[in-house]
Amino acid sequence: MNLSLRQRAGLELQRSLRHTQARLHPLRTLFWECTLRCNMSCLHCGSDCKVQPGVPDMPAGDFLRVIDSLTPHVNPHEVFVILTGGEALLRPDLEEVGLELYRREYPWGLVTNGYLLDAARLQRLLESGLHSVTVSLDGLEEEHNWLRHHPQSFVRAVGAIRLLAQQRDILWDVVTCVNPRNYARLPQLRDFLLSLGVPAWRLFSIFPMGRAAGNPELQFSDEQFRGLLDFIKECRETSSPLEVSYACEGYLGPYEGQVRDRFFHCRSGIDVASIRCDGSISGCTSVRSHMDQGNIYRDDFWDVWQNRFHVMRDRAWARKGQCRDCRVWRYCEGSGLHLYDDGRLLTCHYRRLNAD
Repeated sequence: MNLSLRQRAGLELQRSLRHTQARLHPLRTLFWECTLRCNMSCLHCGSDCKVQPGVPDMPAGDFLRVIDSLTPHVNPHEVFVILTGGEALLRPDLEEVGLELYRREYPWGLVTNGYLLDAARLQRLLESGLHSVTVSLDGLEEEHNWLRHHPQSFVRAVGAIRLLAQQRDILWDVVTCVNPRNYARLPQLRDFLLSLGVPAWRLFSIFPMGRAAGNPELQFSDEQFRGLLDFIKECRETSSPLEVSYACEGYLGPYEGQVRDRFFHCRSGIDVASIRCDGSISGCTSVRSHMDQGNIYRDDFWDVWQNRFHVMRDRAWARKGQCRDCRVWRYCEGSGLHLYDDGRLLTCHYRRLNAD
């Protein structure tokens, strides 16, 4: 499974850009894990969120103080703030936070399971400056409700999607966690999303963390993983108005440049940061807590962003174990950081694709 000249040239360019960005680390995306409460009990939840978690919601004022401390150092128009959870819409003050971000000229969006996104709530969010929405839909009704562990989750998510399809001044997409239960029905799900007017569809494979770690029903075979990428590649080769792509989660060898718009680059800690519900400062919210770089309740966020994050910006530490003598290290540099548990790589996409 060799790379084409075009792929190799693109990966070489991406490698150069990655190292430059790591040196400059311009902050472009800031996630706020605004709650760990959730109205679902998803089988694959990486955060193991609960209806009543042990960690209380971060007060909005604490988060906004971080935003105010950040503002002198960045162009707010160039830093996109994403509110996530848990289920972000469980916070009754989400509109107030959004409006404060809008007043400070930060574009903002949210990630949601869609259950609480009715017409009235969407209108209030739009009036607060909502810029983008990502809705999770993990299959057709049977498969989605099974994964989300809620009998009404599919109906409510589809209702949210229908509302978003009526909007013209907002960016939005649908994400799907692909697993053995919904894998065979991906073509039907694609056609259903097209019928709803969905503009963009991102597909993820479930990695073995959180509740998914001990559930073999959620894990792909190597053959299914290759099949997923072949399906995405086929979708992208059509003239369909639905933009289909694979997630940013790992180096994909011969599929690079064919299943997503960018060549692989783990941006966590490079231009992506997050503030967790307990105040921890990290890269993207999918990266485990052992890589946290500080905490807003004892550290200055900008100082942490400027002077820490070495574990994410210099990946030399990851060249060990199966990565030590890997021939594609030059382009992969240890894959996505969210695939690590205490310094150990849990799964290698490239090896899976080259398994006999």
